[in-house]
Amino acid sequence: MNVIEIQETGGPEVLRLVERPQPELTGPDDIRVRLCAAGVNPIDTKIRQRGPMLPEGLPAVLGCDGAGVVEAVGEDVTRFKPGDEVWFCHGGLGGAAGNYAEYRVIDQQFVQAKPRAVGMVEAAAAPLVLLTAWEALHDRARLAEGQRVLIHAGAGGVGHVAIQLARLAGARVCTTVSGPEKAALAHELGSEFCINYHDEDLVEAVMDWTEGQGVDIALDTVGPEVFRRTIPAMAHYGDLVTILDPGPELDLKEARLRNLRLSLELMLTPMLYDLPRARLHQGQILRRCGDLIDRGDLRVHVSQTFALAEAAEAHRLLEQGHVTGKLVLNLE
Repeated sequence: MNVIEIQETGGPEVLRLVERPQPELTGPDDIRVRLCAAGVNPIDTKIRQRGPMLPEGLPAVLGCDGAGVVEAVGEDVTRFKPGDEVWFCHGGLGGAAGNYAEYRVIDQQFVQAKPRAVGMVEAAAAPLVLLTAWEALHDRARLAEGQRVLIHAGAGGVGHVAIQLARLAGARVCTTVSGPEKAALAHELGSEFCINYHDEDLVEAVMDWTEGQGVDIALDTVGPEVFRRTIPAMAHYGDLVTILDPGPELDLKEARLRNLRLSLELMLTPMLYDLPRARLHQGQILRRCGDLIDRGDLRVHVSQTFALAEAAEAHRLLEQGHVTGKLVLNLE
């Protein structure tokens, strides 16, 4: 089978198309999936640059997100049969192989039935960003109806699904964007107010929107400077969640005065530390999101697809930092 493999860290050029043996079932709960699509996420580019997050090291196959068709099942598999369509977020961190490949063998517990309403490309784009947004808003920030929520980079991978999840919970949403095209997408997905961060002051715009109260919840998907600038835009006793390292030089005096609850979100933790209960919870989240997709209440925006052999080009585009929605490797 064809896989994209890294044998050393570096730029996109280290992503190489190679041939490897098709994986075989090794345990009674294993299933073999013929992958039809694989999502491309920022964590893939970071691992390519810095090395695997798990100790097994190089060579490694990247890609946490996958969708495909079950081709073979182990003797104890009860949840799936050959021909079933599935989606999942598993592997690609070192250790278990990722999804930049034509086939995967994976334990049935890490796999869910693919939403019927979308194709393989949309399904492969979704798991990591859905889990990240859901955990950040519901598990970390305790999202509630009527709250005002600020989503940074609302047209990005996590941001565009976070807008929808917040609206589905009955919250009011504003978001930051870089231009009118991204603002149009954010409005379409449910953001009632968009802030162009190139032209507008974040705190002033938020305070105008909230009549001086600040937002109850803010989700930072950008990084330390945005995290710091968001603190004075928060309501007292609000929740500020970041999916990135907020940096070593943080002045939290204003956050303390406002009695903010600061949270870190990394949906990869259950994979990194092998946490069965957390993995079970993530499976429940995916099933709930799958139901929302099938009802037409939630969608994932894919801006561009690439062939497996074009993985390096997908990485280059993602690293430019201006992608709308998600990028996907289409293996069909």
